[in-house]
Amino acid sequence: MRILVLNSGSSSQKACLYEIGETLPKHPPACLWEGRIEWGGETAAIAVKNLKGIVQKEQVAVASREQAIRHLLSTLVSGEARAIASASDIDVVGHRVVHGGPHFEDPVVITPEVRSAIDSMSEFAPLHIRAELEGMKIVENLRAALLQVAVFDTGFHCQMPLSAAIYPGPYEWFEGGIRRYGFHGINHQYCAQRATQLLGKYQKPLKLVTCHLGNGCSVAAIQGSRSVDTTMGFTPLDGLMMGTRSGSVDPGILTFLMRQGQLNSQEIDKVLNEKSGLLGISGVSSDMRQILAGIKQGHKRAKLAFDIYVHRLRAAIGGMAAVLGGMDALVFTAGVGENSPEVRAEACSSLEFLGLRLDSEMNARPSLDQDISTADSRVRVLVIRAEEDWAIAAECWKLAHAATPVGTRN
Repeated sequence: MRILVLNSGSSSQKACLYEIGETLPKHPPACLWEGRIEWGGETAAIAVKNLKGIVQKEQVAVASREQAIRHLLSTLVSGEARAIASASDIDVVGHRVVHGGPHFEDPVVITPEVRSAIDSMSEFAPLHIRAELEGMKIVENLRAALLQVAVFDTGFHCQMPLSAAIYPGPYEWFEGGIRRYGFHGINHQYCAQRATQLLGKYQKPLKLVTCHLGNGCSVAAIQGSRSVDTTMGFTPLDGLMMGTRSGSVDPGILTFLMRQGQLNSQEIDKVLNEKSGLLGISGVSSDMRQILAGIKQGHKRAKLAFDIYVHRLRAAIGGMAAVLGGMDALVFTAGVGENSPEVRAEACSSLEFLGLRLDSEMNARPSLDQDISTADSRVRVLVIRAEEDWAIAAECWKLAHAATPVGTRN
């Protein structure tokens, strides 16, 4: 079975093609083909690679997102990096959908009714949802009868206890769908499963704290493969300091700025999502690599941005450990989590009271999916490769093999 995964973001588009046999493998296989688009105004940087290692890169002038995505998908069947003979060789297409709202928990086959329900949640995450719906439409135009599946980034967190999910405002908020949904659930769930494999000899159910640290950041508390708390909330703006997002701030700041006439609601949204976080504090970059380079050059605000980032990360890890009543393992994943030994070292440096001890040499040069704690550490520390696309493909495979697909909750 060939499964194409479309991972649509507000500023990028990823795609992967997997081939899965009659048995679902325990570990992610290599992609037959993978592609990425980085949007740049009227141009798009498109890069694709196939299983043979052939790479194709181009800068394309585009009139729309749809045109760029169609161009990306055309490289599946034509050009040096092609991987299949025609679109008819694709059996299923899986889509990452950032927000399932109150309607969706499990992966679901996309029907007109499902698409309409997803569209109704656009107000929760307008840029992401619009991009994801556009991807579904493109695939339908490519081949109308092709099975499409939606996998929801909020789904893993749907069963959080109400004490963690409900905001302490009027109860009517919750009745109207305002609650903590959590995000990055596809990868948090995958990391929990992978950590359980890696730590198979340890007690179960495991108490895990997983740190998804990329341009967007969140921490989750997972007990027995179930999310019991997470830092992101009603939107992906809540929680940790991120690349350009503020994370949690005192809401009184926002009402103060509005009363002073300095910012309206749209301007506040732009400031909190695009001009805050590492970029807002440092004035250098939203990229942790550039922040660390700035620190080496003596840039004080870069150092301040790093210190705030780590302070909030430590506080979140400690809070999740308290929710769990301790932890068996701490997991780092995604771009910063996998590639920044500095962030991992600083985050772990204040956690020795939990019995956590980091092996500095292994932390400096870790292999992915590896334990980087010392032999005598009571808490294991793992670096796990983010595998959102594979997790989506696996859910598509399961759903395609299931007699009765599951999806919308009553």
